[in-house]
Amino acid sequence: MTSEAPTRRPTIRDVARLAGVSHQTVSRYLRADTSINDAMRESIRQAIAQLEYRPNLAARAMRNRKTGRLALLMPSGTAISSLEMLAGATSAARDAGYSVEVVILGAPMESHGQRVLELADYGVFEGILSLTPLPRLPHRATSGGTVIVVSPDYDDQMRSIGELADATTAGEIIERLAEQGHRRFLHLAGDYSHTSARARKQVYLETVQRLGLESHGVIDCDWLAARARRAILELPADSGVTAVIAANDLLATGALRGALKRGWRVPHDLSITGWDNNPLGAEMMPTLTTVAVDHERLGRRAVQRLLAALNGAPAPEDRSLLTRVVWRESTAPPGGVGCRDEQTP
Repeated sequence: MTSEAPTRRPTIRDVARLAGVSHQTVSRYLRADTSINDAMRESIRQAIAQLEYRPNLAARAMRNRKTGRLALLMPSGTAISSLEMLAGATSAARDAGYSVEVVILGAPMESHGQRVLELADYGVFEGILSLTPLPRLPHRATSGGTVIVVSPDYDDQMRSIGELADATTAGEIIERLAEQGHRRFLHLAGDYSHTSARARKQVYLETVQRLGLESHGVIDCDWLAARARRAILELPADSGVTAVIAANDLLATGALRGALKRGWRVPHDLSITGWDNNPLGAEMMPTLTTVAVDHERLGRRAVQRLLAALNGAPAPEDRSLLTRVVWRESTAPPGGVGCRDEQTP
C-alpha cells in the first residue's frame, strides 16, 4: 500500500514570494493596513487566491489569544442583493485570515442592541459587523474586548438604506438622455416605504429641474409591472414624453410591454431605463439600459472597516459610487436606434 505525502500548507512567506513583496507587507495586508497601495494589494490578493492560502487560526489563537472569527449581523428578511454582499464580505474576511458567521437579528428592532452586546460578551468573536442600524450603539464600539462596527446598509425589514439607496446615478442617466435630445420625461416610481424609491424620485425631480427639462409627472407603481404597463397605455398620445425613467427593471419591463402594445418602437419612439441590472434585461428585445449595483464591493468595504477597527486603524476611505450605468438598446436619441455598449459613458 502506498500513500501520498501530505501537501505542505502554504505559508505567508510563500504568498510574499509569489506577490513579489516582503512577508511583513503580507502581514500588514492581512491586518487590513490601509497604507498598502492598490497595485500591491491586488498582487497579494491574487497570490493568496492562487496558493489557496489560509492563515493558521489555531496558531494565531495560541499566540494572540484571538479566535479568528467574525460575526456578520443582518435583519430578518430576504434580499437578492444580500447574497452578493455576503460573497464580498466573506471574501475580504478570508483574505485577512478570518472566518465569518452570519447571525440573523429577529424582531423587535429595539432588542438588537442588547443582542449584539450579548454576542460580544460570549468572547467567541473578535469582531462584530452589523449591516443594520443598532439603537443606542455608535458606528464603532467595543464590548468585552470585542470590536463592534455598524455599517447601516439595510433597515429592519431588509430594505436598502445608506449607500445602497444612493440614487445619484439616476441623474447621470437623465443628463445623457438630455444630451441626446430628450426634453420631456416620465418617472415610474417604486414603493415609497423603500428609501431607494424615495431617493430615485427625488433625484429625478431635482435633475429635471436643474437641467431645465420637462416632467410629464411621477406615477406611483409600487414595484408592480402591471401598474407600469398601465401607465404607458394611459399616456396621452400627445404627451411629448420621449424617455421613461423607471425605478427598477421590473417597472421598466412593464413600461416596455405597454409601449409595444401601443405599437410604439423602443427606443425610436420611447427610451426606457431601469435599475438593478437584472440578468433578464440583457436578453430582452430590445436589451434594457439599467443601473448595476456592486453589492459585492459593498460587502468588502464593510468588512475592511471592521478589520481596520480591529487593528486600531482609521476606517479606509472609499467614496466611490457603488453604481454604474449599463447602456443598452432601450435608449437612444429621439427617433434614433439604441446602442448596446454595455459601458458607463
